[in-house]
Amino acid sequence: MTDEHRIIEPGPQPSAKRAEMNPLLKFALELGPLLVFFFANSRGEQLADTFPVLHELGGPLFIATGLFMAALAISLAVSWAIMRTLPLMPLVSGAVVLVFGTLTLWLQDETFIKMKPTIVNGLFAAVLLGGLCFGKSLLGYVFDQAFKLDSEGWRKLTLNWGLFFIFLAVLNEVVWRNFSTDFWVGFKVWATMPITIIFMMTQYPLIKRHSLEPLGKEAGE
Repeated sequence: MTDEHRIIEPGPQPSAKRAEMNPLLKFALELGPLLVFFFANSRGEQLADTFPVLHELGGPLFIATGLFMAALAISLAVSWAIMRTLPLMPLVSGAVVLVFGTLTLWLQDETFIKMKPTIVNGLFAAVLLGGLCFGKSLLGYVFDQAFKLDSEGWRKLTLNWGLFFIFLAVLNEVVWRNFSTDFWVGFKVWATMPITIIFMMTQYPLIKRHSLEPLGKEAGE
């Protein structure tokens, strides 16, 4: 299957020329659904009064879940319209949101949507660490457009991200099981992203040590 006919973004291919999305737009597409989730949870009753059909979904968290699912679908649609591929991690996350969000709304049980981050992060950890067991550094599917690393660098970075996803999964379990729903929503939106950014910054020395020169430069371009 040629790159122009791929649905999911391909893995690391140093010689491939692929379209790149504006970093600010990419960040907005990733953060936007979370902001919708936070706003809808905190203003669920007002939204339902303005749009009575939302009362059918239930309380604020259920309204937030429904709008979160819609926002994720829109985000993936925009990514597809621009790139003609779907980013792997948001695609997996969106699929889990669809399943657990549907269960949340159908059964009117907020446990399912609260467990979603645990499932997603656990799944990513299993894929990355499982890939390493078979000698595959699968993180290249996510970051190969951002930088080029040698094989040892990809292996180390994949291991670190796998362990970090386990940390996020455990952290989500601790928060949702021991704190209020509003606290969990705020943590999901306002704490998870900064924690991830801080972790990414700690990986910069590793990335710098194992970075390769651009192929164009090596070829004298």
